[in-house]
Amino acid sequence: MKLYYSATSPYVRKVMVLLHEAEQTEAVALEPTHGTPFEASASAIAQNPLGKVPALARDDGPSLYDSRVICRYLDARFQAGFYPDGARLWDALTLEATADGILDAALLMVYEGRLRPEEKQFPDWVEAQWSKVSNAVDAVNSRWMSQLNGSLDMGQIAIGCALGYLDLRHDARGWRTGHEALADWYERFAERESMLATVPPAG
Repeated sequence: MKLYYSATSPYVRKVMVLLHEAEQTEAVALEPTHGTPFEASASAIAQNPLGKVPALARDDGPSLYDSRVICRYLDARFQAGFYPDGARLWDALTLEATADGILDAALLMVYEGRLRPEEKQFPDWVEAQWSKVSNAVDAVNSRWMSQLNGSLDMGQIAIGCALGYLDLRHDARGWRTGHEALADWYERFAERESMLATVPPAG
C-alpha cells in the first residue's frame, strides 16, 4: 500500500498515528504530494478525484480517500481495534466527526489568510469558523471526557490530532482557556510515542 500525504495535513496525521499505534508503519509506503485548494497535484488527483490527501493506493482495489475511510480500512485490515464494538462505536465515530469538523473550520481560517487577497478577506466569516471550533471544544470538554479517558480508540486519536492542529495554526486563540479538563487530557495524550513521531513541521 502507498499513502499519498502532506506532512502538515492533520488528516494525514490521523492515519499516521493509527499506523504507529498499530505498529504497522512498515506496511505503508509514503508518497509526498504538494498542492493548494487552487491547484492540486497531479499525483493526488490520480488517486483522489477531489485532489485531497490522504489517499491510500491499494493493490487489490481502487484507492481509498477521506481520512475516516482510510482509518476504518486500516483498522479492519490490521485488526487494531480502534473502532470498538457495541454502543461505544457510536461515541468513537461521533468524536471523530467532531474532530474533523474542528479541522474543517480551522483549515478554512488558514486558507482565508493565506490564499485570499487581503482586500477580499472576510473577518466575520473567519470568526464564524472559529465559533464552530469553539463550540466543538466546549462540547468535548463538557460531554466527552469519560470517552477520552477510556481505552484508546479512533475518537481519541482524531481529537488529539485536531487539538495539535489548533496549536500549530491557531495557538494565539488559546483553545485551552476554560477547557481545563480537555487541556489536561491533551497534555498527556500529546506525549504518546505515536503523537511525538508525527508532529508536523511548523512551516
